[in-house]
Amino acid sequence: MIYVSRLEHFNAAHKLFNPNWSLAKNKEVFGPCANTNWHGHNYELIVTVKGKPDPDTGFVIDLKKLSTLIRTHIIQKVDHKNLNLDVAFMEDKLASTENLVVEFWKILEPRVKEISNNNATLHSLKLYETPRNYVEYFGE
Repeated sequence: MIYVSRLEHFNAAHKLFNPNWSLAKNKEVFGPCANTNWHGHNYELIVTVKGKPDPDTGFVIDLKKLSTLIRTHIIQKVDHKNLNLDVAFMEDKLASTENLVVEFWKILEPRVKEISNNNATLHSLKLYETPRNYVEYFGE
């Protein structure tokens, strides 16, 4: 099995805030991330697919097609956006990195199969919120 990864980048704002809690409890739990005026991150998304190389191309997946897929269905929807307010697939969800990566998976997983003629499958997503904080997801 071969694993191939593509790195994409986006900038987005959000705040961590549970509407069922008081402002004091939100600040206690989320600290500065509960800032009422939002805050932003320079996110890095690593999409890893796995499969066997196609005998005709030697590719597990065409990386140009994978990049286009990620940019069209993820990056264009989140880049320079407020994740709490502007992103339809995050509506009614706490805009944590963990929740964000799960939503990315739901969008990408079926489409990776389509562009690879079912040869490759989505293996993992790694989403860096900061250079030191990231989440990694392998599906459910």
